[in-house]
Amino acid sequence: MSTPENVLQKVQHPLEPLSAGEITRAIAILRRKMNLSESVRFPQIVLHEPEKDVVLNYKDGDSFDREVFIIILDSGTNKTYEAVVSLTKEDVISWEHIPGVQPGFMLEDFDIEEVCKGNPEYQAALLKRGVTNPDLVMIDPWSAGYFNELDDPSTRVARALAWVRKSEKDNGYAYPLTGLYAVVDLNKMEIIRIEDYGVKPLPPTEGNYSPEQSSSIELRTSLKPLDIVQPEGPSFEVNGHHIKWQKWDFRISFTPREGLVIHDVGYEDKGERRSILYRGSLSEMVVPYADTTEMHSRQNAFDAGEYGMGQLANPLTLGCDCVGHIRYFDAVLADGKGNPRTIPNAICLHEEDYGIAWKHTDWRTDDVEVRRSRRLVVSFFSTVANYDYGFFWSFYTDGTIEQEVKLTGMLNTGAVDEDEIPKYGNLVAPQLNATFHQHFFNFRLDFQLDGMKNSVMEINTVPEEKGPHNPYNNGFYPVTTKFKTEKEAIRKMNLESARTWKVINPNRKNFVGQPVGYKIMTGENCLPFANDDSSLIKRAGFLKNHLHVTKFNRNERYASGNYPNQNRGGDGLSKYVEADRNIENEDIVVWYTMGHHHITRTEDWPIMPTAYTNFQLKPVGFFDRNPALDLPKPIEKKGSSCHM
Repeated sequence: MSTPENVLQKVQHPLEPLSAGEITRAIAILRRKMNLSESVRFPQIVLHEPEKDVVLNYKDGDSFDREVFIIILDSGTNKTYEAVVSLTKEDVISWEHIPGVQPGFMLEDFDIEEVCKGNPEYQAALLKRGVTNPDLVMIDPWSAGYFNELDDPSTRVARALAWVRKSEKDNGYAYPLTGLYAVVDLNKMEIIRIEDYGVKPLPPTEGNYSPEQSSSIELRTSLKPLDIVQPEGPSFEVNGHHIKWQKWDFRISFTPREGLVIHDVGYEDKGERRSILYRGSLSEMVVPYADTTEMHSRQNAFDAGEYGMGQLANPLTLGCDCVGHIRYFDAVLADGKGNPRTIPNAICLHEEDYGIAWKHTDWRTDDVEVRRSRRLVVSFFSTVANYDYGFFWSFYTDGTIEQEVKLTGMLNTGAVDEDEIPKYGNLVAPQLNATFHQHFFNFRLDFQLDGMKNSVMEINTVPEEKGPHNPYNNGFYPVTTKFKTEKEAIRKMNLESARTWKVINPNRKNFVGQPVGYKIMTGENCLPFANDDSSLIKRAGFLKNHLHVTKFNRNERYASGNYPNQNRGGDGLSKYVEADRNIENEDIVVWYTMGHHHITRTEDWPIMPTAYTNFQLKPVGFFDRNPALDLPKPIEKKGSSCHM
């Protein structure tokens, strides 16, 4: 085993992700010091990120402590613990029992498929539905949520929903076994009970989406090749997980719950590196379904907090997830036994042309100036059972940061009777219902705008009053309000006033005397339709508003709380803001929630065309003028136009 000194010498920065060797050492230290039993599992092993002052004051060559945060589940006693292990000191520096909680899913929890298919009572339920070969049954483990005392976290459970394939590579989501699901004890890996709400006939139409599996798909032949080449290589520089591109400078990491995390984002302006964001990540993702039937009404998935968007990330070795000159990063995580697990090529880094950056034609002189926009994109894709999600952080040459989510994959389906018209979904094929649902994404944005002391403003545009000063009644102007406390900053979007929010540093002014700022440019959004008394709102009350602002607390990381799995509710962001702390000229965190409202349609079947939802962080008074003025003129090429 390497000595602590040798291991730490290999770590380039306090925020570098854990290596496989560090994970192995941390678990060995923990097992030795705490005398752990064989029934112990490890739902989460991540870097225990240092305090901000350690990171911000770090200089190359400085020494620093290397710590690992670990969640421990004793499946024998159903008890959950948290520990912090110091690799530097080779010791356990904290150990705490967390009562009444359940950690999120581990990959081995997906083994409930074999548990169900091997159960005689479950096999009998399959025979009632004409399924004679259990090997063709596919089962998705759905989180239990909390709907009654049967979901109490004293037992670690999952709900098993089932479909059946007609052949090994058939799309089973075309044939839901509606009316049947099992509740499985994940610690004992055995069925607790089977719930049977009656047999529904299997839909008659196949739902395959590749030409190898469906004779009805004939591939187009008219598309000509479209190549993206960079003959001189990419414009970005990578050192470990530190990335520089144009005037951008930031770090990345990857966690099993959040997936991709961006750190310490800065932009070079007139020779100065100006900080913008200390940390940005997906905090939670919630998918509530609209169906009120027993089969579907408890489908409220917390895809980050319960399943882990990072641990379900795709290896991007195959396929065409990114094009151009690609730089991949592996994600080093751990399995439930504490063994290192690498997802190869989990993160994709590449550049994209993005059309016109700016353009003007002087019609008097016929002089034309045009510049091409470009963005640096860092992304990953995750598959959570039927759905596929891509998360894309983009950095633009004009100082804009964008987070875009791409939603594709497979609809969640249920079978209906031949003449039945579903109320809470849409028929996407004969007798195949796709339930209406929503996708909510909460992003935690730990701002550091030209320093740690920031504030948040709300801007509402109002019409000018009638009067002689407004003779044609066309006037309007913005009204700005500064949030002083956390409860003041619980806000919804408002189209009528074109409401936006701006993060400012009141201690630094631009050249016209305004506080420097960045604005949240909202995109598509919606609100939940669940009642306040619903399990969904009790567990994810933050969904009722689009904006929250809190005073920084390193322990407040997730909008749904640390342990949303089988949680009764009342935790997370809704609880954080009850402190109503001062957020004016403070170290603050902005939480933005965006929603995608999915009324299903036939065009979403058998596989969904990608839906896009996004928000941007756009400089507003941060720069003295357009920061993209210095972009080079495009070079005209034969057979192409720079004006497209």
